[in-house]
Amino acid sequence: MKTITLHTKNTTYQLGISPLGFVHHLYYGPKASGDMSALLSMRDRGFSGNPYESRNDRTYSMDALPVEYPCYGCGDYRSPAFNISDEKGIFGADLRYKSHQLEPGKYTIPGLPAVYPDTSEPDDIQTLKLVLEDARLGAEVTLYYGIFPELDVITRTVSVKNNGKGVLHLHKVFSAALDFISGGYDLLHFHGRHAMERLMERSPLSHGTLTIGSFRGTSSHQHNPFVILARPETTEDFGDCYGLALLYSGNFKCEAMMDQYGQTRLMMGLSDDMLDYALCPGETFYAPEAAMAYSSAGLAQLSHIFHKLIRTHVCRGRYRDIRRPVLINNWEATYFNFTGEKIINIARQAASLGVELMVLDDGWFGRRSDDNSSLGDWYVNEEKLGCSMAELAESLHGIGMKFGLWIEPEMVSEDSNLYRAHPDWAFIIPGKPPVMSRNQLVLDFSRKEVVDYIFAQMTEILDHASVDYIKMDMNRSICDVYTAVSGRQNYGTIMYRYVLGVYDFLERLTARYPNILFEGCSGGGGRFDAGMLYYTPQIWCSDNTDAIDRIRIQHGTSFCYPSCCVGAHVSAVPNHQTGRVTPLKTRAVTAMAGTFGYELDLGTLDAAEKQQVQKDIAAYKSFWPLMHDGMYYRLTDPNTPCCAAAWAFVSPDRTEALVSVVVLEMHGNAPAVYIRLKGLAPEKQYVITATESAAAEGLAAENAVSGSVLMHTGIPLPAGLTQYDSIQYYLAEVSDQRRFRKV
Repeated sequence: MKTITLHTKNTTYQLGISPLGFVHHLYYGPKASGDMSALLSMRDRGFSGNPYESRNDRTYSMDALPVEYPCYGCGDYRSPAFNISDEKGIFGADLRYKSHQLEPGKYTIPGLPAVYPDTSEPDDIQTLKLVLEDARLGAEVTLYYGIFPELDVITRTVSVKNNGKGVLHLHKVFSAALDFISGGYDLLHFHGRHAMERLMERSPLSHGTLTIGSFRGTSSHQHNPFVILARPETTEDFGDCYGLALLYSGNFKCEAMMDQYGQTRLMMGLSDDMLDYALCPGETFYAPEAAMAYSSAGLAQLSHIFHKLIRTHVCRGRYRDIRRPVLINNWEATYFNFTGEKIINIARQAASLGVELMVLDDGWFGRRSDDNSSLGDWYVNEEKLGCSMAELAESLHGIGMKFGLWIEPEMVSEDSNLYRAHPDWAFIIPGKPPVMSRNQLVLDFSRKEVVDYIFAQMTEILDHASVDYIKMDMNRSICDVYTAVSGRQNYGTIMYRYVLGVYDFLERLTARYPNILFEGCSGGGGRFDAGMLYYTPQIWCSDNTDAIDRIRIQHGTSFCYPSCCVGAHVSAVPNHQTGRVTPLKTRAVTAMAGTFGYELDLGTLDAAEKQQVQKDIAAYKSFWPLMHDGMYYRLTDPNTPCCAAAWAFVSPDRTEALVSVVVLEMHGNAPAVYIRLKGLAPEKQYVITATESAAAEGLAAENAVSGSVLMHTGIPLPAGLTQYDSIQYYLAEVSDQRRFRKV
């Protein structure tokens, strides 16, 4: 068997090509050498068919062997990654090896986000192109592998070209499939709902298929397009695990299964529900990209791989590597009830406390005074503001504040000039009353003229007003999918093209305004995925701003996504979503695990609270380099019974760390609680400072504690803390002059 082997710094990936042209997955794991084809178990399996050419060799069956890209029709009766039919509606593919080549550099995907090379890193990134062919159909299926050695990441995508004379119909084109010759894995996936997203759930794989995904038009609040396959014994700090993330913001599907022989298959890609993509002769279809990584040292190491990947090879633009401005959003302070003067007053108060960016949320356009009208009418309501948008921006800049706007370009209200002029631009099935959500409809972004119209409206505003930030929202699930420009309707095709339309809109907008900071949003975390982060380097993590709920939401988010991508704000209490009251400091400590900002009227705070805000903003600015470039460690699991939630950022050279702790439970006569740290250098000595007590330079070196002790025993929490209190510790190596950081 001919083998193809891919290496990263610490991992090896190998596939094998049989004499009959079938491609098998042989190995993915710790770095290794040699031919792994001997690992295949060749046995005569009843009811597992054999290829025609090997019908006398009953030990060779696609139904019992690991397959690199399983398709329906080759004798593999497990769930396939690829399914296609011809013009007559006949299903059945026979993909055989045609050729392969290894090229320098990284492939790109037309119209879709993709991991990109960083020019500051070694130029050793390569692309493997493996071409499979179905001679009967004239279908050419190319598997792409992007190898990032220093990141320990391999990316994958698939293209399908119709080289035949008839129309082909694609029904399933997953981006990646992984077959393992053993079972006994757990699937870690991240479920939730609006205002409570990305809660980690660990499910043992048993015989059958565990399927997660989205059918809502977005990647969704309910399931995230990132999963982990792990051994049952795998923990944060120990064991084998594989991560698989899809760079896509629409309907997706992930299938994890254990087959009849105890083997494991993991696949992810574009949802195949109601997909019937017509591929005409000469045309090529491109699947979204998937990124995969392996860790032999537990979940924390896997997270670090994905954090660096997303931070440095997915996020783009000016704000990729610089601190984001501390912002204040008027939404929870005013909702729709504001004027330009009120916005300026909020901004003036915020600026005096150290806030840098004022964001004007929903209600500034059309005749919008509630959520029942004007979506699609993207012109400034100057009567409501009392000025033009340019004048408002100039006033805010005059008091030293940057200026930001909220937009929701994919939506339209029935009560809008746009809908009255173009009702066919909305997703409405003729003769069927549409399903409403927030009393709004969805524009057909699969149509270029619709995207062009909304883009022109936005640029008319942004070309004439100095805007520094855009929050792009999307506030409903998609239903009643129908496009007025096509005779034969196909849900899956329209939704795929819809997402391409969203990406086209964002690509043009970010290219035209490279100095604007873009933040993604979909009712909070309904479109929190690596595909969206390619265009918006941060995403509003959740509409739930309650600090205690946010700790749990941000905990699950951290398994894949770095903190610099997590939109997180301090909001008012009692919290508007939960009614919970938490200390101002605790709300700030929680928000510091994200991009940090405020979602309240700072003018309502008393003098002591305003002083606290100033301290928190100063601390965030001081610690930002550590939080952005440092390694993130989950020190406790807030979803299990525990008295405290704790997390830490550790600098890459392990000379300093920031530890954050929030008390979740208190009990009478409670035992002492120790927070065991992670990621420190065992041999280093660290000075520990509570960030609002003594200054770091005031502690003598003899009071230092070794990294080994801190990781084995931990830091004892002080007595006197009450429920929902918080504390932060700054650690600096004794020999490191950064211990003089003012905290």
